[in-house]
Amino acid sequence: MLSKRVITSFFLVAITVLAIIYKWFCPVFAIFLIIGGLYEFFKLIEKQGIYIYKYFGMAVGVIIPLSIAFRFELTKNWELLFFVLMLLFIFLLQFSRREETQAVVSISTTVFGILYVAWLFSFVIKLRFLPFGAGLVAAIVLITKAGDIGAYLIGSRWGKRALIPRISPKKTIEGAISALAFSVLAALASKSFLPEKAVFSNMHLIAMGLFFGILGQLGDLSESLIKRSCQAKDSGGIFPGLGGVLDVIDSLLFTIPAFYVYMSTVLA
Repeated sequence: MLSKRVITSFFLVAITVLAIIYKWFCPVFAIFLIIGGLYEFFKLIEKQGIYIYKYFGMAVGVIIPLSIAFRFELTKNWELLFFVLMLLFIFLLQFSRREETQAVVSISTTVFGILYVAWLFSFVIKLRFLPFGAGLVAAIVLITKAGDIGAYLIGSRWGKRALIPRISPKKTIEGAISALAFSVLAALASKSFLPEKAVFSNMHLIAMGLFFGILGQLGDLSESLIKRSCQAKDSGGIFPGLGGVLDVIDSLLFTIPAFYVYMSTVLA
């Protein structure tokens, strides 16, 4: 399992580096992960006997990153209009069904999947398209994934006290503390990736490491909660040793949007 995890991790790192370096490849890789993540999420929900609009959700999940990549804006508040139209269309689909049971659950779960996976992860494209975007994406991925690595290395070896056992029995307090320490070190190491026009002191970087390290762990725990609710160990098996797409991007789903908003303010 460890060898599979290492090999898969090296593969993902290589692909991620290409997505960071080549601006055009970032949306391509993001769309691939969004499709995979949505498919896994909807499959988990379907196993609970809940009817969802899987293919509609995946289609919308592709439209969101494509609209960002091609800078498509029908109106100034295009995203709000888009989500209103999406919700109306889902209701129309529900009207065409003969079965009214679980209507609220079906609609809300489909919308949640789109927002949780497609909308949140699409912020990586917005971040990459900012000035100095390559360095910004590299920095937040490094900070977030360093926390994942720290939690795994230290938590699996020396973790004794469970963090929230009812959600994730294997996550420990020792692992969570280690994850924060690794995220802080990664934030300090990522200084060279950040634009020089924004002055980042060491204290600023430490605060960033703590804040985004906590967000990353919350993202990880949130996906664990979903899997726990669906009685699944992994979201999928596309990445040997690591699990599914959601298992790989879960910690990034909260950190990337927050980092985008923060850096948009700093670079304004």
